[in-house]
Amino acid sequence: MANNAVLTTEEEMKLRQPIDDYVGKIQSKIDKLREDGTDKVLSLQNHMDSLKRDRIYTKQEKEAKLAADQAELEKAKAVEAKNKDEIAKLISDAEAYINAHFDKDYYQAVNTSCMKEKVAAREKYQRKTAQLGQEHQAAIAKLSDHQEIKDEKYVYKNRLFDAKMELEKDLQQVKDRRHAAFSYKYHLLDLLRMSKFTFAETAAQKWENYKYTFNRRAFLLQNGLYIAIVLIFIMLCIITPIIKNTPLLTYSNVLNILQQASPRMFLALGVAGLILLTGTDLSIGRMVGMGMTTATIVMHQGVNTGLVFGHAFDFTGLPIGVRVVLALIACIVLCTFFTAIAGFFTAKFKMHPFISTMANMLVIFGLITYATKGVSFGAIEPSIPAMIIPKINGFPTIILWAFAAIIIVWFIWNKTTFGKNLYAVGGNPEAASVSGISVFRVTVGAFVLAGILYGFGSWLECARMVGSGSAAYGQGWEMDAIAACVVGGVSFTGGIGKISGVVVGVFIFTALTYSLTILGIDTNLQFVFSGIIILVAVTLDCLKYVQKK
Repeated sequence: MANNAVLTTEEEMKLRQPIDDYVGKIQSKIDKLREDGTDKVLSLQNHMDSLKRDRIYTKQEKEAKLAADQAELEKAKAVEAKNKDEIAKLISDAEAYINAHFDKDYYQAVNTSCMKEKVAAREKYQRKTAQLGQEHQAAIAKLSDHQEIKDEKYVYKNRLFDAKMELEKDLQQVKDRRHAAFSYKYHLLDLLRMSKFTFAETAAQKWENYKYTFNRRAFLLQNGLYIAIVLIFIMLCIITPIIKNTPLLTYSNVLNILQQASPRMFLALGVAGLILLTGTDLSIGRMVGMGMTTATIVMHQGVNTGLVFGHAFDFTGLPIGVRVVLALIACIVLCTFFTAIAGFFTAKFKMHPFISTMANMLVIFGLITYATKGVSFGAIEPSIPAMIIPKINGFPTIILWAFAAIIIVWFIWNKTTFGKNLYAVGGNPEAASVSGISVFRVTVGAFVLAGILYGFGSWLECARMVGSGSAAYGQGWEMDAIAACVVGGVSFTGGIGKISGVVVGVFIFTALTYSLTILGIDTNLQFVFSGIIILVAVTLDCLKYVQKK
């Protein structure tokens, strides 16, 4: 071992040699025993699977070859079963030796050496920066011209940067060396067991890999906003009992937050697909108002007192169940109709969604306000909420609707061709088009999916609020939905985002709004909080994008 417990590469290999020799001999025996057993079984199974997919043989030829392989497979399995106990004994012997000697005789020495190397690298950096500082001061003292002094400062700054990069390089080499030493144990076990690890061993490898790849800057860019929001929420949980004499984090409050978040989840999931395409939707709030009004009219308690284009609709002759389904269909059809129009103009004429959805927003609000004279349509049949979103032992089942939506949209995004195309078009529409993906269909499809979700969300909100639909309802909801997506990591740069992020974003915003309301914070100040969160979230997103560029 070299001075200060720093190992050379040769010394490290010398420490590991006894382990390699002992385990290597056992591994050779195991490989020999597996040759005509396990290895042949795996080879034959792969060949049979390939043969079943192969279309160059006739049915008779394929059956004959499969029969021959099956016969060979039975022989190989017999050899495998015969050698099983002997292989298990050899593996146990090798594992016992590894457990007894790997950490004690090898890894601890390498780890100690790496710690010493880190200290030495930092000391080297400090000496280098001190030397550069002295040389810089000496050079400055000899200069009088302003431009020459400026040039010298620039050179000094570059030299400091080079020294910093040298330190980072040295530290990374130390990190790589320690990680390689740690991973070598699992490499040996991998060969012995053919990639079978215990739960504890898998967890240890994952933790080691996380530490090895951890980057503080990337971590803060990715999670800094979440950490800040969690700290704010913890602070609110502490302050609320002091100011309001009531705890914030209770079972009842958690259910209320989830209940309020459920309809908004549909809206956020809808607009998330548009943001994935580098778009947005400014008409969400007006879609909610239109859906609420439509659903309230259809499910109204008794004959509608309000007029639509001067006509009072009466759906009381229809069974309650039919009215509920009709209201849902009407909400979905209307919302999908308008989103499809926005999607068509966006896809066909390359119009920015900001414009097409803003036009939608104005048209919808104008039409609904003109048709209804801006009046609220009152309550729906009181039995309907119990049909759609009953409370079971105090648990609001509206949460289950939102959970179902999350599962369905996750499946669409991650398990269907449309979902994969959505990411592709969002990431690079030109490349997607060249690869044969219809950018027009994907774009319109994303808007149609959003419309379906908006319609469903507004229908659920109508049931939750027991009606009270009006054109003004839902004002500002588009900002909440978009903000939830941005906070959840759906990037405006396109092609980046997860459903889990959208879900987290919705819960964060709903929980914060609910907490601030309980605390008695003015609604206008709540907008200030939301604005700051959005600004920080987008800033972090832009920083990540700039870093990649």
